[in-house]
Amino acid sequence: MAVAESIFEHLFEGELVESILATLSRAAVAFFISMAIGITVGLALGRSKGLDRFFDGWLVLGLNMPALVVAILCYIWFGLTEFALILAVCINKIPNVIATIREGARAIEPELIEVGRVYRLSWLQQLRQIYLPQLYPYIVAASRSGLALIWKIVLLFELLGRSSGVGFQLQVFFQFFDITSILAYAFAFIAVVLTIEGFVMRPVERRLTAWRL
Repeated sequence: MAVAESIFEHLFEGELVESILATLSRAAVAFFISMAIGITVGLALGRSKGLDRFFDGWLVLGLNMPALVVAILCYIWFGLTEFALILAVCINKIPNVIATIREGARAIEPELIEVGRVYRLSWLQQLRQIYLPQLYPYIVAASRSGLALIWKIVLLFELLGRSSGVGFQLQVFFQFFDITSILAYAFAFIAVVLTIEGFVMRPVERRLTAWRL
């Protein structure tokens, strides 16, 4: 009951909505940048054995680099800025997308690629008609796992070095031992994330994978 009252109180004051929007905007920017770069690089590594061998060590390093270390280094090098936060989130997320898409690119049936060559499809036609349909399940998997990871990373990085967002507010409440407000923000943010999952991610997943049914 106290948590519900706290949620309405923060909503009335306006800070809850403002904080959630700040966090969501950062997460959205980092998500789209990470997916664009990750899909491009992952597809290249999956289709080129030479590139895969050359970058495999770097990919393993990226997958195992602690997020906290990346955040601290970015804040030291670029200051406590939005750019540093977005960059740190992307550095942590891109290797996961690359690894997932690379496996999808490796699984593309060679017969389909050969058909594209026989019919002399352009590179864009092959990408749209052969590669992407085969990669859709992997893109969806990378997207859903990416959102789950990016929310957490953004909150952590906001707590470390930003003056707005849900992470920053949680830090303030922690300093005052305001457990009720911490729970109120947590539940409100979880509700927003579940709404995005239910009304955005799942419909997109059904649409992209409908051809497989």
